[in-house]
Amino acid sequence: MRAWAVVENGQPLKEIELPTPEPQGTEVLLEVTHCGVCHSDLHIWEGYYDVGGGQKMSLVDRGVVLPLAMGHEIIGLVVKLGPDATGVKVGDRRIVYPWLGCGQCEKCLAEEDNMCAVANRSLGVYQNGGYGTHVLAPHPRHLIDLNGLDPAVAATYACSGVTVFSAIKKAMPLAPTQPIVLVGAGGLGLNAIAVLKAMKHENIISVDVSVEKRDAALKAGAHKVVDGSGDGPAVTKRIVQAAGGPVLAVIDLVNGTATARFAFGALAKGGKLIQVGLFGGELMLPLPIMAIRALTIQGSYVGNPKELRELVKLAQDGDLQALPVASVPQSQAHEALMRLRDGQVTGRLVLKAEAA
Repeated sequence: MRAWAVVENGQPLKEIELPTPEPQGTEVLLEVTHCGVCHSDLHIWEGYYDVGGGQKMSLVDRGVVLPLAMGHEIIGLVVKLGPDATGVKVGDRRIVYPWLGCGQCEKCLAEEDNMCAVANRSLGVYQNGGYGTHVLAPHPRHLIDLNGLDPAVAATYACSGVTVFSAIKKAMPLAPTQPIVLVGAGGLGLNAIAVLKAMKHENIISVDVSVEKRDAALKAGAHKVVDGSGDGPAVTKRIVQAAGGPVLAVIDLVNGTATARFAFGALAKGGKLIQVGLFGGELMLPLPIMAIRALTIQGSYVGNPKELRELVKLAQDGDLQALPVASVPQSQAHEALMRLRDGQVTGRLVLKAEAA
Protein backbone atom coordinates (compact mmCIF):
# COMPACT_ATOMS: atom_id res chain seq x y z
CA MET A 1 0.00 0.00 0.00
CA ARG A 2 1.00 3.63 -0.52
CA ALA A 3 0.74 6.22 2.21
CA TRP A 4 1.29 9.95 2.59
CA ALA A 5 2.85 9.72 6.01
CA VAL A 6 4.37 11.71 8.84
CA VAL A 7 7.99 10.55 8.81
CA GLU A 8 9.32 13.40 10.94
CA ASN A 9 7.19 15.73 13.05
CA GLY A 10 6.75 19.17 11.57
CA GLN A 11 8.18 18.15 8.19
CA PRO A 12 6.30 17.61 4.89
CA LEU A 13 4.38 14.36 4.54
CA LYS A 14 6.20 11.82 2.41
CA GLU A 15 4.81 9.25 0.00
CA ILE A 16 6.05 5.86 1.17
CA GLU A 17 5.34 2.18 0.59
CA LEU A 18 4.06 0.08 3.49
CA PRO A 19 3.03 -3.58 3.69
CA THR A 20 -0.66 -4.03 2.82
CA PRO A 21 -2.33 -5.50 5.93
CA GLU A 22 -3.69 -9.05 5.73
CA PRO A 23 -7.00 -9.33 7.61
CA GLN A 24 -7.12 -11.92 10.38
CA GLY A 25 -10.06 -13.19 12.42
CA THR A 26 -12.88 -10.62 12.27
CA GLU A 27 -10.76 -7.96 10.56
CA VAL A 28 -11.81 -6.28 7.31
CA LEU A 29 -9.44 -4.69 4.79
CA LEU A 30 -10.76 -1.64 2.95
CA GLU A 31 -9.40 0.43 0.09
CA VAL A 32 -9.67 4.09 1.07
CA THR A 33 -11.73 6.26 -1.28
CA HIS A 34 -12.20 9.38 0.88
CA CYS A 35 -10.61 10.77 4.04
CA GLY A 36 -11.29 14.05 5.82
CA VAL A 37 -8.46 16.33 6.92
CA CYS A 38 -9.04 17.13 10.59
CA HIS A 39 -7.50 19.72 12.91
CA SER A 40 -6.39 16.84 15.14
CA ASP A 41 -4.11 15.77 12.30
CA LEU A 42 -2.17 19.00 12.77
CA HIS A 43 -1.39 18.08 16.39
CA ILE A 44 -0.23 14.62 15.34
CA TRP A 45 1.90 16.14 12.57
CA GLU A 46 3.41 18.61 15.05
CA GLY A 47 3.94 15.82 17.58
CA TYR A 48 2.50 17.39 20.73
CA TYR A 49 -0.41 18.99 22.55
CA ASP A 50 -0.10 22.24 24.49
CA VAL A 51 -1.21 21.47 28.05
CA GLY A 52 -0.59 24.96 29.42
CA GLY A 53 2.03 26.50 31.64
CA GLY A 54 4.61 26.18 28.90
CA GLN A 55 4.29 22.38 29.00
CA LYS A 56 3.80 20.09 26.03
CA MET A 57 2.45 16.54 25.95
CA SER A 58 4.50 14.52 23.49
CA LEU A 59 2.49 12.17 21.30
CA VAL A 60 5.50 9.86 20.95
CA ASP A 61 5.40 9.45 24.73
CA ARG A 62 1.73 8.52 24.36
CA GLY A 63 2.55 5.72 21.95
CA VAL A 64 2.36 7.36 18.51
CA VAL A 65 4.92 5.67 16.26
CA LEU A 66 6.32 7.14 13.05
CA PRO A 67 6.09 6.76 10.12
CA LEU A 68 2.33 7.18 10.36
CA ALA A 69 -0.40 7.60 7.77
CA MET A 70 -2.80 9.94 9.57
CA GLY A 71 -6.48 10.32 8.74
CA HIS A 72 -9.48 9.11 10.75
CA GLU A 73 -12.49 10.33 8.71
CA ILE A 74 -12.45 7.35 6.39
CA ILE A 75 -14.69 5.94 3.67
CA GLY A 76 -13.52 2.72 2.05
CA LEU A 77 -14.45 -0.18 -0.19
CA VAL A 78 -14.27 -3.65 1.35
CA VAL A 79 -11.58 -5.61 -0.52
CA LYS A 80 -10.85 -8.57 1.76
CA LEU A 81 -12.38 -10.26 4.82
CA GLY A 82 -10.77 -12.17 7.65
CA PRO A 83 -12.07 -15.75 8.06
CA ASP A 84 -14.39 -14.76 10.94
CA ALA A 85 -15.73 -11.50 9.48
CA THR A 86 -19.43 -11.53 8.61
CA GLY A 87 -22.04 -8.95 7.72
CA VAL A 88 -20.17 -7.21 4.91
CA LYS A 89 -18.96 -8.35 1.50
CA VAL A 90 -16.28 -7.37 -0.99
CA GLY A 91 -17.30 -4.20 -2.83
CA ASP A 92 -19.36 -2.71 0.02
CA ARG A 93 -18.67 0.99 0.66
CA ARG A 94 -18.55 1.84 4.35
CA ILE A 95 -17.80 4.59 6.86
CA VAL A 96 -15.01 3.32 9.12
CA TYR A 97 -15.36 4.01 12.85
CA PRO A 98 -11.79 4.94 13.86
CA TRP A 99 -11.74 5.45 17.65
CA LEU A 100 -10.60 1.97 18.59
CA GLY A 101 -9.70 0.52 21.97
CA CYS A 102 -8.56 -2.93 22.99
CA GLY A 103 -11.72 -4.57 21.64
CA GLN A 104 -12.10 -6.85 24.68
CA CYS A 105 -12.85 -4.74 27.76
CA GLU A 106 -16.27 -3.87 29.17
CA LYS A 107 -16.33 -0.49 27.43
CA CYS A 108 -15.38 -1.88 24.01
CA LEU A 109 -17.88 -4.74 24.24
CA ALA A 110 -20.57 -2.17 25.15
CA GLU A 111 -19.67 -0.27 21.95
CA GLU A 112 -18.07 2.57 23.85
CA ASP A 113 -14.69 1.96 22.23
CA ASN A 114 -13.62 5.60 22.54
CA MET A 115 -13.72 5.26 26.35
CA CYS A 116 -11.43 2.20 26.49
CA ALA A 117 -8.77 2.60 29.20
CA VAL A 118 -6.80 -0.51 28.24
CA ALA A 119 -5.30 0.34 24.85
CA ASN A 120 -5.36 3.16 22.31
CA ARG A 121 -5.55 1.83 18.75
CA SER A 122 -7.31 4.66 16.92
CA LEU A 123 -6.92 4.65 13.15
CA GLY A 124 -4.82 7.52 11.86
CA VAL A 125 -3.35 8.06 15.34
CA TYR A 126 -1.94 4.80 16.69
CA GLN A 127 -2.45 2.78 13.50
CA ASN A 128 -2.22 3.79 9.85
CA GLY A 129 -5.34 5.58 8.68
CA GLY A 130 -6.94 7.18 5.66
CA TYR A 131 -3.90 9.04 4.33
CA GLY A 132 -2.97 5.60 3.01
CA THR A 133 -4.52 3.58 0.22
CA HIS A 134 -5.72 0.81 2.57
CA VAL A 135 -6.96 0.57 6.14
CA LEU A 136 -7.77 -2.33 8.45
CA ALA A 137 -10.95 -2.36 10.54
CA PRO A 138 -10.89 -4.81 13.47
CA HIS A 139 -14.53 -5.90 13.19
CA PRO A 140 -17.52 -5.40 10.85
CA ARG A 141 -19.35 -3.58 13.66
CA HIS A 142 -16.96 -0.69 13.07
CA LEU A 143 -18.27 -0.31 9.51
CA ILE A 144 -21.40 1.73 8.81
CA ASP A 145 -23.37 1.68 5.56
CA LEU A 146 -23.56 5.04 3.74
CA ASN A 147 -26.83 4.02 2.10
CA GLY A 148 -26.86 6.74 -0.56
CA LEU A 149 -25.02 9.52 1.28
CA ASP A 150 -22.36 11.55 -0.52
CA PRO A 151 -19.14 9.78 0.55
CA ALA A 152 -17.16 13.03 0.81
CA VAL A 153 -19.72 14.36 3.30
CA ALA A 154 -20.22 11.03 5.07
CA ALA A 155 -16.48 10.78 5.75
CA THR A 156 -16.74 13.81 8.04
CA TYR A 157 -19.28 12.03 10.23
CA ALA A 158 -16.59 9.65 11.56
CA CYS A 159 -14.93 12.47 13.50
CA SER A 160 -16.31 15.98 13.03
CA GLY A 161 -19.90 14.76 12.93
CA VAL A 162 -19.89 12.22 15.73
CA THR A 163 -17.74 14.50 17.90
CA VAL A 164 -20.27 17.33 17.87
CA PHE A 165 -23.21 14.92 18.06
CA SER A 166 -21.80 13.39 21.25
CA ALA A 167 -21.02 16.81 22.73
CA ILE A 168 -24.51 18.11 21.97
CA LYS A 169 -26.06 15.10 23.69
CA LYS A 170 -24.00 15.92 26.80
CA ALA A 171 -25.29 19.52 26.74
CA MET A 172 -28.90 18.39 26.60
CA PRO A 173 -31.67 18.54 27.63
CA LEU A 174 -32.35 22.12 26.61
CA ALA A 175 -35.61 23.63 25.47
CA PRO A 176 -35.43 24.42 21.72
CA THR A 177 -35.65 28.14 22.47
CA GLN A 178 -32.84 28.12 25.05
CA PRO A 179 -29.59 29.57 23.65
CA ILE A 180 -26.75 27.14 23.04
CA VAL A 181 -23.34 28.63 22.29
CA LEU A 182 -20.84 27.06 19.89
CA VAL A 183 -17.28 28.36 20.13
CA GLY A 184 -15.59 27.94 16.74
CA ALA A 185 -17.18 27.98 13.28
CA GLY A 186 -14.78 25.72 11.41
CA GLY A 187 -15.63 22.17 10.35
CA LEU A 188 -16.76 21.17 13.84
CA GLY A 189 -18.80 24.33 14.33
CA LEU A 190 -20.65 24.04 11.03
CA ASN A 191 -21.37 20.38 11.69
CA ALA A 192 -22.68 21.29 15.16
CA ILE A 193 -25.04 23.86 13.65
CA ALA A 194 -26.32 21.25 11.19
CA VAL A 195 -26.90 18.69 13.96
CA LEU A 196 -28.70 21.19 16.18
CA LYS A 197 -30.93 22.27 13.31
CA ALA A 198 -31.71 18.63 12.58
CA MET A 199 -32.72 18.38 16.25
CA LYS A 200 -35.02 21.39 15.69
CA HIS A 201 -33.07 23.70 17.98
CA GLU A 202 -34.12 27.32 17.52
CA ASN A 203 -31.46 29.40 19.29
CA ILE A 204 -27.91 28.70 18.09
CA ILE A 205 -25.15 31.24 18.77
CA SER A 206 -21.81 30.83 16.99
CA VAL A 207 -18.59 32.49 18.19
CA ASP A 208 -15.51 32.92 16.00
CA VAL A 209 -12.69 35.40 15.43
CA SER A 210 -13.07 35.18 11.63
CA VAL A 211 -15.65 37.31 9.81
CA GLU A 212 -15.67 34.77 6.98
CA LYS A 213 -16.41 31.90 9.35
CA ARG A 214 -19.11 33.86 11.18
CA ASP A 215 -20.74 34.50 7.80
CA ALA A 216 -20.49 30.77 7.03
CA ALA A 217 -22.14 30.01 10.39
CA LEU A 218 -25.06 32.29 9.56
CA LYS A 219 -25.45 30.66 6.16
CA ALA A 220 -25.38 27.25 7.84
CA GLY A 221 -28.26 28.27 10.10
CA ALA A 222 -26.83 29.90 13.23
CA HIS A 223 -29.35 32.39 14.58
CA LYS A 224 -26.72 34.83 15.90
CA VAL A 225 -22.95 35.20 15.67
CA VAL A 226 -20.49 36.76 18.09
CA ASP A 227 -17.01 38.15 17.42
CA GLY A 228 -14.62 36.01 19.48
CA SER A 229 -11.64 38.37 19.19
CA GLY A 230 -10.30 40.61 21.92
CA ASP A 231 -9.97 40.06 25.65
CA GLY A 232 -11.99 37.43 27.47
CA PRO A 233 -14.36 39.65 29.50
CA ALA A 234 -15.32 41.55 26.34
CA VAL A 235 -16.16 38.32 24.51
CA THR A 236 -18.11 37.04 27.51
CA LYS A 237 -20.11 40.27 27.52
CA ARG A 238 -20.88 39.95 23.79
CA ILE A 239 -22.06 36.34 24.27
CA VAL A 240 -24.33 37.27 27.19
CA GLN A 241 -25.77 40.19 25.21
CA ALA A 242 -26.45 37.98 22.19
CA ALA A 243 -28.10 35.33 24.36
CA GLY A 244 -30.16 37.78 26.43
CA GLY A 245 -28.38 36.67 29.61
CA PRO A 246 -25.98 33.99 30.86
CA VAL A 247 -26.36 30.65 29.11
CA LEU A 248 -27.01 27.08 30.20
CA ALA A 249 -24.76 25.44 27.61
CA VAL A 250 -21.52 26.31 25.84
CA ILE A 251 -19.75 23.80 23.59
CA ASP A 252 -16.13 24.88 23.13
CA LEU A 253 -14.94 23.39 19.85
CA VAL A 254 -11.63 25.28 20.10
CA ASN A 255 -10.85 24.75 23.80
CA GLY A 256 -7.86 27.00 24.24
CA THR A 257 -7.02 29.06 27.30
CA ALA A 258 -8.78 32.17 25.98
CA THR A 259 -11.93 30.43 24.75
CA ALA A 260 -12.30 28.36 27.92
CA ARG A 261 -12.13 31.52 30.02
CA PHE A 262 -14.74 33.50 28.14
CA ALA A 263 -16.98 30.44 27.78
CA PHE A 264 -16.84 29.76 31.52
CA GLY A 265 -17.65 33.39 32.21
CA ALA A 266 -20.83 33.20 30.12
CA LEU A 267 -22.40 30.32 32.07
CA ALA A 268 -25.65 30.73 33.95
CA LYS A 269 -26.31 29.05 37.28
CA GLY A 270 -26.52 25.32 36.59
CA GLY A 271 -24.78 25.82 33.24
CA LYS A 272 -22.55 23.34 31.41
CA LEU A 273 -19.30 23.93 29.54
CA ILE A 274 -18.59 21.01 27.21
CA GLN A 275 -14.93 21.02 26.15
CA VAL A 276 -14.22 19.40 22.80
CA GLY A 277 -11.33 21.07 20.97
CA LEU A 278 -7.65 20.31 21.45
CA PHE A 279 -6.15 23.75 20.84
CA GLY A 280 -4.55 23.55 24.27
CA GLY A 281 -3.72 25.58 27.33
CA GLU A 282 -5.16 25.63 30.83
CA LEU A 283 -8.12 26.96 32.81
CA MET A 284 -7.95 28.26 36.38
CA LEU A 285 -11.27 27.78 38.20
CA PRO A 286 -12.73 29.69 41.18
CA LEU A 287 -13.68 26.61 43.20
CA PRO A 288 -16.33 28.16 45.50
CA ILE A 289 -18.13 29.52 42.41
CA MET A 290 -18.25 26.03 40.91
CA ALA A 291 -20.28 24.84 43.90
CA ILE A 292 -22.31 28.00 44.54
CA ARG A 293 -23.45 28.21 40.91
CA ALA A 294 -23.70 24.41 40.41
CA LEU A 295 -21.60 24.55 37.24
CA THR A 296 -20.46 21.60 35.15
CA ILE A 297 -17.29 21.41 33.06
CA GLN A 298 -17.15 18.20 31.06
CA GLY A 299 -14.73 16.93 28.45
CA SER A 300 -16.15 15.18 25.40
CA TYR A 301 -13.89 12.86 23.40
CA VAL A 302 -15.19 12.07 19.90
CA GLY A 303 -18.12 9.62 20.10
CA ASN A 304 -18.94 5.92 20.08
CA PRO A 305 -20.17 3.61 17.31
CA LYS A 306 -23.75 3.78 18.56
CA GLU A 307 -23.71 7.57 18.28
CA LEU A 308 -22.17 7.39 14.80
CA ARG A 309 -25.01 5.12 13.66
CA GLU A 310 -27.57 7.55 15.14
CA LEU A 311 -25.92 10.43 13.30
CA VAL A 312 -25.81 8.57 9.98
CA LYS A 313 -29.50 7.70 10.39
CA LEU A 314 -30.24 11.40 10.96
CA ALA A 315 -28.47 12.18 7.68
CA GLN A 316 -30.17 9.33 5.80
CA ASP A 317 -33.57 10.56 6.98
CA GLY A 318 -32.80 13.87 5.25
CA ASP A 319 -32.83 15.96 8.41
CA LEU A 320 -29.09 16.75 8.48
CA GLN A 321 -27.78 19.51 6.23
CA ALA A 322 -24.50 18.55 4.55
CA LEU A 323 -21.31 20.23 5.73
CA PRO A 324 -19.54 22.19 2.95
CA VAL A 325 -16.69 20.01 1.72
CA ALA A 326 -14.01 20.39 -0.94
CA SER A 327 -12.28 17.34 -2.36
CA VAL A 328 -8.56 17.28 -3.15
CA PRO A 329 -6.45 14.40 -4.52
CA GLN A 330 -5.07 12.09 -1.85
CA SER A 331 -1.57 12.74 -3.17
CA GLN A 332 -1.96 16.40 -2.11
CA ALA A 333 -2.42 15.49 1.56
CA HIS A 334 0.39 17.73 2.78
CA GLU A 335 -0.85 20.76 0.85
CA ALA A 336 -4.33 20.19 2.29
CA LEU A 337 -2.93 19.95 5.81
CA MET A 338 -1.06 23.23 5.37
CA ARG A 339 -4.21 24.96 4.11
CA LEU A 340 -5.94 23.86 7.30
CA ARG A 341 -3.00 25.03 9.44
CA ASP A 342 -3.10 28.45 7.79
CA GLY A 343 -6.83 28.93 8.40
CA GLN A 344 -7.73 28.73 4.71
CA VAL A 345 -10.50 26.15 5.05
CA THR A 346 -14.22 26.78 5.53
CA GLY A 347 -15.99 23.51 6.22
CA ARG A 348 -13.87 20.43 5.53
CA LEU A 349 -11.21 19.29 3.06
CA VAL A 350 -11.58 15.66 2.04
CA LEU A 351 -8.83 13.66 0.38
CA LYS A 352 -10.07 11.60 -2.52
CA ALA A 353 -8.30 8.60 -4.01
CA GLU A 354 -7.48 9.22 -7.64
CA ALA A 355 -9.44 6.15 -8.73
CA ALA A 356 -12.49 6.91 -6.55
